[in-house]
Amino acid sequence: MPRAVALLWLLLPALAALEPLSVGLAIGVASALTGYLSHPRFYCSYVECCPAAGHRINATALKAQLDAKLFGQHLAKDVVLKAVMGFSNNPSPKKPLTLSLHGWAGTGKNFLSQILAEQVHPAGLRSKFVHLFLATLHFPHQDHVKLYKEQLQKWIRGNVSACPHSVFIFDEMDKMHPGLMDAIKPFLDYYEQIDGVSYRKAIFIFLSNAGGDLINKAALDFWTSGKSREEILLKDLEPMLSVGVFNNKNSGLWHSSLIDRNLIDYFVPFLPLEHKHVKMCVRAEMIARGYAVDEKVVQAVADEMTFFPKEQKIYSDKGCKTVQAKLDIHEDIGMGNVKG
Repeated sequence: MPRAVALLWLLLPALAALEPLSVGLAIGVASALTGYLSHPRFYCSYVECCPAAGHRINATALKAQLDAKLFGQHLAKDVVLKAVMGFSNNPSPKKPLTLSLHGWAGTGKNFLSQILAEQVHPAGLRSKFVHLFLATLHFPHQDHVKLYKEQLQKWIRGNVSACPHSVFIFDEMDKMHPGLMDAIKPFLDYYEQIDGVSYRKAIFIFLSNAGGDLINKAALDFWTSGKSREEILLKDLEPMLSVGVFNNKNSGLWHSSLIDRNLIDYFVPFLPLEHKHVKMCVRAEMIARGYAVDEKVVQAVADEMTFFPKEQKIYSDKGCKTVQAKLDIHEDIGMGNVKG
């Protein structure tokens, strides 16, 4: 309506010189044009809009992205795909979807959170409806925790009011000050509304290195017993992970009410990556840069990574985190294999 009024106001000088019939016709045309320009389908093709109430995530697209970009994480893929689609297809969820992703650096936690954000909001981390918080950047000082709590509540309340499908990503949870995350408990709980705002369509994602040692030990135990990593089930890790994080003073969720009240829907373990998974990361990065995949380069980059345990050298101690930097060293070789 404001756009219609503005358009008619601009047309007034010209309309004054027209006959009554012409004026009526001009007003009709202006109103129709303004109505078309104001239609969500047209308007939202130029300006980012919050998804409509019946918005659903495309399961096929989400699975394709996870398969293409997330390697060696059968548990994370399966759990997140089922959790997200169940949440998205539920017309009336009882609470926001809350996921806590755990594992060592470079195992794919950030990748997964970015993929999920892009499925809800195509602009991903660039979207005004996706909010990324870094513990060391946004909450650096222990003595300001009370202020951070107030700011965090205002930020979440304001953004969910603007877009019920908001996505909140909290990275570096293991560096978060104890007690800070309890400030968001009301928004994750089973309330229909709080002060007139419903938070049930929002998604909260926590990323943490905490619990990584427990996950790595479990994976190594499976390997030692001759079992495939694909045999590891969520029930083998999730209970141990939730208890371990709850009792870890450096987890960001130490004695947190979020765990105590069962407000985190899934603790998602990210397994340590093996040599073959690192190679998959290298190939994906080469393709992303427009290079033809050269297996000699793939092998060379993988060989420059460091693996643990010291004797068996099974798992990459940095996952795929340094693959891009390692590949830069072989840039000349890669450039010589640019796809035509």
